[in-house]
Amino acid sequence: MFMKKACLVLEDGLVFTGRSFGAEGETIGEVVFNTSMTGYQEILTDPSYKGQIVTMTYTQMGNYGVNGEDIESADDSSKKLEGFIVKESFDHYSNWRAGNSLNAYLEKKGIVGIQGIDTRMLTRHIRNKGAQMAIISTVDLEPENLLSKVRSAPGISSLDLVGKVTTGERYNWNGRIWKWPEGYKQPSKPGTWNVVAYDFGIKLNILRLLVEAGCNVTVVPAKTSAEEILELNPDGIFFSNGPGDPQSVSYGVDNAAALIGKKPIFGICLGHQILGLALGGKSYKLKFGHHGGNHPVKDLETGEIAITSQNHNYCVSVDSIGDSVIMTHKNLYDDTEEGMRHREYPLFSVQYHPEAGPGPNDSRDIFKKFTKMMEKKRY
Repeated sequence: MFMKKACLVLEDGLVFTGRSFGAEGETIGEVVFNTSMTGYQEILTDPSYKGQIVTMTYTQMGNYGVNGEDIESADDSSKKLEGFIVKESFDHYSNWRAGNSLNAYLEKKGIVGIQGIDTRMLTRHIRNKGAQMAIISTVDLEPENLLSKVRSAPGISSLDLVGKVTTGERYNWNGRIWKWPEGYKQPSKPGTWNVVAYDFGIKLNILRLLVEAGCNVTVVPAKTSAEEILELNPDGIFFSNGPGDPQSVSYGVDNAAALIGKKPIFGICLGHQILGLALGGKSYKLKFGHHGGNHPVKDLETGEIAITSQNHNYCVSVDSIGDSVIMTHKNLYDDTEEGMRHREYPLFSVQYHPEAGPGPNDSRDIFKKFTKMMEKKRY
């Protein structure tokens, strides 16, 4: 099969020439790398990747195809990440659940991809130089033109990417996790706890695991006011994952500040960062972020270590919040903050993704921690 040339140019001037796959065109985003060996469909449909071009460090992608079930966004009609970079893409897939090829899926979703470049070199470059803006093009192959375009593009820290991925209206969710041989099923009876979940780019498996833990879940848009949340009188409030810089989600921070202490609160990833800012803390950007399925995280209160899935470029400095919170988890790769809980209020949050299944499901019990917190507060 004939494949057009494609060009990748980073804002520091590094140029890669490869072959196009997926959609044709031109796309700009912040280039990062993900160390997962599988799970590319979940990555492609994760709203947290909005604004980013993802490089897969594993060499071969597409060998098990894509299917109609393993998506992570309630709205699968639009693309989430901006571009996709792989060493080698396979059109000949083999999996009993597959319905199409990776290439066909990218083309359908309008995601521009490039393959056939040295992804090891690119990954090492990002590790040494840091994540940066980049452009992929199949229509303009002149590096100087592309460099000019990418250098004039705004960085993702200046954008409210949450507004591009949040739901437009409130909805209820009652689907459970996938189980053999039934697949996805609805619960046979209502849950025990009523939870309102802020959608900053929420992943569907978070909703599934909340239901699995016994929750009736109402998902609300990111700008829903604290007053509207309290009118629903939930047993607990969940702050979801999402894309971009938490400081650009000022409305989320303001609403979180108004809700802290009113109801039990649980946050994941961007939700964790928003809660940290609402408590008066500061956030900072990691050099190249954490993106992958093999990050060891230590629970500082129990001493247990979980292998976790991660996807974030920003962290909360728990120390900057002061004595009102306790740091509960840390990343054993670089000692960065991975969790906190409030000393007085029923509130805790984690930076990693306990809902993901990179192989181990070590951290899923954290959803039970949330229900126990709601039970204690209710009774």
